[in-house]
Amino acid sequence: FLYFVFQPENLQKNWLREFYQVVHAHKPHFMALHCQEFGGKNYEASMSHVDKFVKELLSSDAMKDYNRARVYLDENYKSQEHFTALGSFYFLHESLKNIYQFDFKAKKYKKVTGKEIYSDTLESTPMLEKEKFPQDYFPECKWSRKGFIRTRWCITDCAFDLVNIHLFHDASNLIAWETSPSVYSGIRHKALGYVLDRIIDQRFEKVSYFVFGDFNFRLDAKAVVETLCAKATMQTIRAADTNEVVKLIFRESDNDRKVMLQLEKKLFDYFNQDVFRDNNGTALLEFDRELSVFKDRLYELDISFPPSYPYSEDSSQGKQYMNTRCPAWCDRILMSHSAKELILKSENDEKIVIYDHIGPNVCMGDHKPVFLSFRIAAGAGKPIANVHKCCVVQ
Repeated sequence: FLYFVFQPENLQKNWLREFYQVVHAHKPHFMALHCQEFGGKNYEASMSHVDKFVKELLSSDAMKDYNRARVYLDENYKSQEHFTALGSFYFLHESLKNIYQFDFKAKKYKKVTGKEIYSDTLESTPMLEKEKFPQDYFPECKWSRKGFIRTRWCITDCAFDLVNIHLFHDASNLIAWETSPSVYSGIRHKALGYVLDRIIDQRFEKVSYFVFGDFNFRLDAKAVVETLCAKATMQTIRAADTNEVVKLIFRESDNDRKVMLQLEKKLFDYFNQDVFRDNNGTALLEFDRELSVFKDRLYELDISFPPSYPYSEDSSQGKQYMNTRCPAWCDRILMSHSAKELILKSENDEKIVIYDHIGPNVCMGDHKPVFLSFRIAAGAGKPIANVHKCCVVQ
């Protein structure tokens, strides 16, 4: 499943090239691509780029063997009540026979044929469930687009839900730093819990599910700063008129009091970015704690790629992080414990399950896409299971 934050036109070529390379390398039979903030911040001006991107994706030579597709784009940016800016793409390889999609209104599966695009008002489409989180979940944000889209699929008797999700961000580094865990992680827990309760409620049969998108999971800011600046002294700068803290400066106690970290509402300027890149940032994984609340409900493969956000949007700086936020693994692919059982274990040394990021050396925008490639046991639990290769890109 692919997660993708849509970027301006000049990044499309890079993005698509890297994406096509992953498709070519793994040759999935069923592929899901989940996008958030589709169209960027200025929707009215950039929707033409979205249309161009969709046409390129559906007609490209790299995708010619995918003879069926479903595209769901929430482009109704004038509807403050419903707009989520989510985009969900699903591609079916010509070799894949009977595949069905669930109609939530009719409560039955329908065979998937041809290529279809749905946009603008997804509320009237029975083939998905879409919901924007209530405004009171994150009152700081006047017009949040955060929410989720859910679709359900069946490949030879194996049914599963695919949920495209976008959770709330950190509004201020200073507020995130105040408490451990931060107030923002609590907001994300509430929203994710709401989604999980929603997709396993009593309205429909329970099936395995994959949830992938921009969870905005952040490292425990207080613990990270205390670790990175363990021997530093802190200087607090306040606004003259309100006495509000506007900046924290951490300096080395010796070494000419060198500045190690500057922290503002939207500034996280640490002097040595290598700590986030070396060995894929493994040393910082202990501070990635937000998922632990859901360990009984969600499973994730081991992370072996560097933090996926916030990368520089300078096309010449493919590996550089922006100094706006502490780098974190925002983009994830999670699954129910029953979905974990659908993924076949390797019977030999062949690496069948791969969880990684796309475009490590190329500018892909401020997020690096993350993907999961695996073989799924269709009809899992039955004596004879047909095996299909899937790829999920987040």
